[in-house]
Amino acid sequence: MVIRYLSRPSSVRTAALALGALVLLSSPVLSSPATASEAPAEPAPPRPVPAYSSTLLDRAGTQVRPGPGAPAVPGSVSALAWVVADAHTGEVLGARNAHRPLPPASTLKSLFALATLPRLKADMRHVVSEHELDQVGEGSSMVGVAEGRAYQVADLWRGVFLSSGNDAVHVLAGLNGGLRKTVQEMRAKARELGARDTHVVSPDGYDAAGQVSSAYDLAVFGKAGLADPEFARYCSTRVARFPAGGWSYPIQNTNRLLTGADGVAPYPGLLGVKNGYTSHAGSTLISAAQRGGRTLVVTVMNPQEGGGRAVYEEARSLLDWGFAAAGKVRPVGSLLPPKETRPAPSPAHAGGQAALAVQPDDSDWPAVLLVVAGSGVLLAGCVMAVRRRRATVARRRGARRIVL
Repeated sequence: MVIRYLSRPSSVRTAALALGALVLLSSPVLSSPATASEAPAEPAPPRPVPAYSSTLLDRAGTQVRPGPGAPAVPGSVSALAWVVADAHTGEVLGARNAHRPLPPASTLKSLFALATLPRLKADMRHVVSEHELDQVGEGSSMVGVAEGRAYQVADLWRGVFLSSGNDAVHVLAGLNGGLRKTVQEMRAKARELGARDTHVVSPDGYDAAGQVSSAYDLAVFGKAGLADPEFARYCSTRVARFPAGGWSYPIQNTNRLLTGADGVAPYPGLLGVKNGYTSHAGSTLISAAQRGGRTLVVTVMNPQEGGGRAVYEEARSLLDWGFAAAGKVRPVGSLLPPKETRPAPSPAHAGGQAALAVQPDDSDWPAVLLVVAGSGVLLAGCVMAVRRRRATVARRRGARRIVL
């Protein structure tokens, strides 16, 4: 029986060729659609074109992508940097010098709150010690924290958001484990949010060598703050009372766009967030407002014209522009941090032919080549086996003829 099978090499060759063809045809990449009962495979849809490129925000100058009917960016805005973004989607509608590093002043307190608010219970009471106020910078804005007096953490937070009190920041930082620990946590929080332009030196935003942020990063902080109900409640509070032993006194939010103080008209639908000023940073502002189901966050850094009210009026102009431009401009970037790219599985951990088809660029051609190459090797091995078997059969036949 075996002799009869080996004596028919053509059958073995036919089987080998059929086996190779079967491997090629059974491949998910190379399977043939040309059968009468099967519909031809539909071509793969084209890869979507990104709606925007974040590299636009890396460029200097004003970046806007207007569509039909889009309003022009207000030409009266003199700030060194600004950003207008949707607070829900993170889409940046327009910007100028979005990533330019600039001193943030007290707008940095928004990052301080993001990093520290979750760690301290609002109803906790604390008696302030003398050393907690030692490092408050000269000329700082104060809410009036006094040593030896007991405060609830919630009182101190109102002092931070309404009066921009550096004294309240230092006491809260002490409760959080100290200034150094708080600064490290603020830096980590900025990285977590994708705010890469920010370098924290002092948690209250007081001018310090090397301390910078950007209009983009401040918008990121504003967006994140609005998503936190406790942060949002503090930053939108217009007036409150601050304890002073047996009595209390009123404090008012220093964000004039929220309160309408000092000749600045309040902006309809304003939600906060935080203003700032130092002689080095100039005026800075994170503003957010809601209109018609849409919430915008606007950041303005260091207007070059118009005096002390300019930061508010320029924010007003940008908010008006953003609400009018929404849906009529294409985004120029996003406040959302980039998603982590998952690496393709290695061949050692992937099973079967499916692993060969996984390609990071969604192209099938490398998989085709690998399958063809693998099938070719298999086919070549079958042919070589047939040849060796034929040679063996021939030797046996030759030997049989000699014996006979």
